[in-house]
Amino acid sequence: MDTFLQKKEEKKGISKVFLVGVLFGAAVIGSVIWLLTFQPTAEEQKAKMMEGFFLEGTPEFDKLTKDIVISTDFERTTESPTGLGTIQMTIRGKIRNKGEKTLNGLEVSVGVIDTKKNLLKEKKVLFVPNQQPTLEPQQILPVTVAVDGFSPEDERANVRWKVTAIKTQ
Repeated sequence: MDTFLQKKEEKKGISKVFLVGVLFGAAVIGSVIWLLTFQPTAEEQKAKMMEGFFLEGTPEFDKLTKDIVISTDFERTTESPTGLGTIQMTIRGKIRNKGEKTLNGLEVSVGVIDTKKNLLKEKKVLFVPNQQPTLEPQQILPVTVAVDGFSPEDERANVRWKVTAIKTQ
């Protein structure tokens, strides 16, 4: 009975199981970080995706963009406050390919301007192939873009769409 009532001496120091668990966790985290270093950056991925696109200033770009019509659906364009005290605009529109070539790449810049025609915010979006693989001739693509970070004092008067890059089959 005396042995039952006696206090057992507690081991001091770190448990071997705990130490093995910490080392295993560190090895797993280190190997995940090491594998992520082999992934291309977002800029590299975008540059690879944008290969073969015609950009502003080239004759092909000017010829192809004449056949792209973009309109804003102001009735469905909304403004909503965010939790940070800023305002987010959800801009809806339609992109129509009135040309005779199928587009397999289309990057558009969406800008919000004030009453003095100054640009407040701008966002570039790759609609084709991200939202739809191709845009056939005479096809209409409904689009939605969220642009955030507006101050409540900003005069958000109009929306400006601009084709910035285009690619055909």
